[in-house]
Amino acid sequence: MPRSGRGRGSGAHRPVRAVLAALLVAAVGSGCASGSGGQPGDIEHRDRPPAGNPGPNPELNPAATPGTNPAAGHPGGPGRRAGRDRVPGGAHENAQLSPAVRATLAKKWGLDKPPLIAPRPPAVKPRLTTREGFEVKGGDDSLPPVFTTVPTKDRVVFLTMDDGSEKDPELLQMMDELDIPYSAFLSDYEVSDNYGYFGEAQRLGVGINNHTLNHPYLPGLSYAGQEREICGEQEVIEKRFGKRPTLFRPPYGNYNGDTLRIAKSCGIKAVPLWNAEAFPDHMEWREEDEDLHPGDIILTHFRGRGEWGGSMADLVRAVMKTVTDRGYAVARLEDYV
Repeated sequence: MPRSGRGRGSGAHRPVRAVLAALLVAAVGSGCASGSGGQPGDIEHRDRPPAGNPGPNPELNPAATPGTNPAAGHPGGPGRRAGRDRVPGGAHENAQLSPAVRATLAKKWGLDKPPLIAPRPPAVKPRLTTREGFEVKGGDDSLPPVFTTVPTKDRVVFLTMDDGSEKDPELLQMMDELDIPYSAFLSDYEVSDNYGYFGEAQRLGVGINNHTLNHPYLPGLSYAGQEREICGEQEVIEKRFGKRPTLFRPPYGNYNGDTLRIAKSCGIKAVPLWNAEAFPDHMEWREEDEDLHPGDIILTHFRGRGEWGGSMADLVRAVMKTVTDRGYAVARLEDYV
């Protein structure tokens, strides 16, 4: 299906004080109260596993033709806050705002309630291990761990976005103003028409991670072919974004022993998959209880109306309703992994 990918118009940045003052006035005037992966091996695994079975869980709508839709201009616009000064991994800006202002920001973006504020990240990151059933033949603890949930008692989940075809400036503005962290797993064939869009996302605190050059089914490639895809994307991201990733997500969640050995050889430390997948109109679950759990990783994609009947903003509204209603905050994956 062709990708639409047309970004919305952009505008100028407002000074932070003016924005907050305007939001406070609006709050008073409106009466706002405070208030997959899995069983990889060398065999092809494409079928979705039964609920609760930690088996192969391929991404839906996996491969597509490269986007041809550069985002328009500099993402920004009225109401934008101090994204330029954000320090990735620092305290949430929204935690410093009054409940009335946070409620106004949520209302502006169509959320039923403000996102919950995540606790400070752990001083020591949790020890990661490969989820049972996700091991590779001949693998050991020296290989990057493959997991769907980060071990933590914090009531946090992690939002991750794959591929990169949709480059919507509204998403950058929305996530910046609401202060919702997320991590991008990029495939070069989808983003090479507009590296600047993801450079702006990185400047706003988004982690830029590896999802291969061309989004192939990795177990079907030779060792050299996998190496080109994985290590080649490492080099592109380092060149374009100034930092070599340590996180890698194999396309469709499919991998084998070569995949993990190659990933390790070019700097990958961990392979986060997902325990739930978000769409603009529903969630899909790996576990039988169809619920969130502390440390769950949520997968979604940079896609738009031309592909799934909703914008990125629609997606964020839907996933945040699920996350907030179930008592979770969104934390930054790179702060825990």
